[in-house]
Amino acid sequence: MHVPDGFINAPVSAVAGVVAAGAVAVGLRGARRELDDRTAPLAGLVAAFIFAVQMLNFPVAAGTSGHLLGGALAAILVGPYTGVLCIAVVLLMQGILFADGGLTALGVNITVMGVVTTVVAYALFRGLTRVLPRTRRSTTVAAFVAALVSVPAAAVAFTAVYAIGGTTDVPLGKVLTAMVGVHVLIGIGEAAITALTVGAVIAVRPDLVHGARGLATPLKLRVDGALVDVPAAPAAASSPAPVAARSTRKVWAAGLAAALVLAGFVSFYASANPDGLEKVAADKGIDEKVQEHGAAGSPLADYGVKDVENARISGGLAGVIGVGATVAVGSGVFWAVRRRRTPEAPGLRTTESV
Repeated sequence: MHVPDGFINAPVSAVAGVVAAGAVAVGLRGARRELDDRTAPLAGLVAAFIFAVQMLNFPVAAGTSGHLLGGALAAILVGPYTGVLCIAVVLLMQGILFADGGLTALGVNITVMGVVTTVVAYALFRGLTRVLPRTRRSTTVAAFVAALVSVPAAAVAFTAVYAIGGTTDVPLGKVLTAMVGVHVLIGIGEAAITALTVGAVIAVRPDLVHGARGLATPLKLRVDGALVDVPAAPAAASSPAPVAARSTRKVWAAGLAAALVLAGFVSFYASANPDGLEKVAADKGIDEKVQEHGAAGSPLADYGVKDVENARISGGLAGVIGVGATVAVGSGVFWAVRRRRTPEAPGLRTTESV
């Protein structure tokens, strides 16, 4: 759903840029409360993983493909504020390095693909987890539903932006029907990817999933052949002692390896069909005034490395470079945000080697 330059006029694109900048500013402030020494490096990994999975277009119907938007996944894994920043980092890398998503439309893309999907998905996810049993399965189901709804919500948001600032005269009802229809199908793929990823992380490290806090399995001991919960340690008279957290090295390494494999190898087998927005734009005439991308001359434009003739190698290298750049920029941003966090009181800080 990357909106190119020329779909939305300059004034509305500028307003969307202001909205996106405000959302990023709010995200930076909120992320200080969400990030800690464990989750700061993982947030950069989440951005890189979303970048990689977005390269995997999957077929939906009638010559159309779809790809992960990622707002729901990011919000559930690392929190809604940090999730907005993750998607903003991904879109920035895609626009500058790969000429994917217009540069003047960056504000539109962050607003539609980042803010709308994250807010809608996390609000619905939280609502569902409050009424469903607090189990891993229910959390995964809530993630599925939230991700499913977030994609057509983004389609509605794009249609609203187009209604205000579209550069072509196309009946709004036709645009809305086509956009929502195809993106409901894409939402099913988004939901499956989100649920599988969230479920996999919850299965091994529920403590690292922002939306699954409190689901960690209590430590048990076998007494006379039966498993019993380990009693909680008595609280100290003074402030509690520091708690040593489990290392995230293995999770980080496994996640990065998965992102590199997906972007560097599996992406070669992605569907070549146009995605939902591209298909609707071509069918309805929204793309009549599309403009050439400002970064069209990038050596990585269109997810290939310039002067590398072999398509498989070119695309694979571009994907690996993209994952590396995204994890580097994302990790840098989130570490900087973490460092600006208000220090905890002595004795309340958790320490961990990452």
